[in-house]
Amino acid sequence: MESADETGIHVVDDIDDPEIREVDAQQRRIQAFSVGLEGAGDRKTIGTVIYKSIYTVILSKKFNLLIPFGPLAIFVQKKTNQNGWVFILGLLGIMPLAERLGYTTEQLAFYSGPTLGGLLNATFGNATELIISIYALRTGRIRVVQLSLLGSLLSNLLFVLGIAFFSGGIVRKEQVFNKEGNQHGEILYSDDQDQDQDEEGEAAPEISKWESVIWLGITAAAISILSEYLVDAIEGTSLAWGVPVAFISVILLPIGGNTAAVTTSVMFAMKDKLDVSLGVAIGSSTQISMFIIPFCVVVGWIFGRPVDLNFQLFETATLFMTVLFVAFMMQEGTSNYFKGLMLLFCYVLVAASYFVHEDPSS
Repeated sequence: MESADETGIHVVDDIDDPEIREVDAQQRRIQAFSVGLEGAGDRKTIGTVIYKSIYTVILSKKFNLLIPFGPLAIFVQKKTNQNGWVFILGLLGIMPLAERLGYTTEQLAFYSGPTLGGLLNATFGNATELIISIYALRTGRIRVVQLSLLGSLLSNLLFVLGIAFFSGGIVRKEQVFNKEGNQHGEILYSDDQDQDQDEEGEAAPEISKWESVIWLGITAAAISILSEYLVDAIEGTSLAWGVPVAFISVILLPIGGNTAAVTTSVMFAMKDKLDVSLGVAIGSSTQISMFIIPFCVVVGWIFGRPVDLNFQLFETATLFMTVLFVAFMMQEGTSNYFKGLMLLFCYVLVAASYFVHEDPSS
C-alpha cells in the first residue's frame, strides 16, 4: 500500500524490505532538499530585488551621504535643544530626501502616461515646499509660509536659472534657447525632457511601479518628520545666531526644496539642453505661484488659520524687480556665463537685503 507525504513522494507502507525502505527514504530526503533550495532561491530573489532597489535609490548617489544628518538633527534636538545646529543639520538632511522625492516621482511618471505623469510632476515637483508649508500652517506660522514660498520663487528665478546659465556657459561660450516657449515652462520641461531621454535611450525606468510608490511614500514620510523639527527650530535659530526670521525663511529654507531643481538644471545646461533647464526653473516657479500658494490658502482655511496673499511692500517690490530682471536677461534668447553671474549676483543682493531688512510684522 502506498501513501503520499507532504513532499509528493509515494511512501511504501506494507513492504518490510529494508533496501526498498532505504531507497524510499533517500528519495524523500532529496525531494525535501530540492524544496528547501527552491524556498531559499525565492528568498534570495526577494533579497536581491530589495538590495537592488536600495542601491538604485539610495546607495548609487554620493549626494545621499547627507541623509544621516536628518536623524542626527533629531538626536541633537532631543539631547541638547541647540536650535541652530538642529536647523543646519535638518536642512542638510532634507536636501537629498527632496532630490530623491523628485526622482521617485519621475520614475512613477513612466508608468502613468503623459496626463497622469504630468499631474504627478506638478503635484510632487514641489512637495517639499508643500510639506513644510502645511506643517508651518498647522502650528500657526503664517509668515514663515508666506516668506518660504516667496523665497522658493526667488530661488528658482535667480539662483537656479543663474547657476544653469553659468554652468552651461562654462561648457559653451553661448547657448540658444526658445524664448517664446518660456511662458509655458512646465509644459516645455515635460516635453523636452521626454524627447531628450528618448534620443539618448534613457527613457526606461530604473525601478518598478510598486517600488516607486513605496519609495515615494518613504521619502515623503521622512520629509514630513524632518520638516517638523526644521520649522520648529527657525525661531530658536534666529535668536541664537542673530539672523532674522525673514532671511532664514526666504533664503535658507528654500535650499532644501530646490536641490532637485538645481541638479537637474545644471545637468541639462552642461549638455547644451538649456530649454529643459529653463523649464525646470520657470516651471517650478509657475507651480508654486499657481498651485502651492492657492493650496496653502485652502489648507489654512481648513486649519482655521487665515492665509492671505497680502505680502509686505518690500517683498512685493523684490519679486517685481526679480521678474523684470529675469525677463530682461532672457529677451535675447541666448545665455552665457556672464548672464549667469549677473543672476547669481542679484540673488546675493536679495539675500543681503533680507538680512538687514526689519520685518514690520515681526
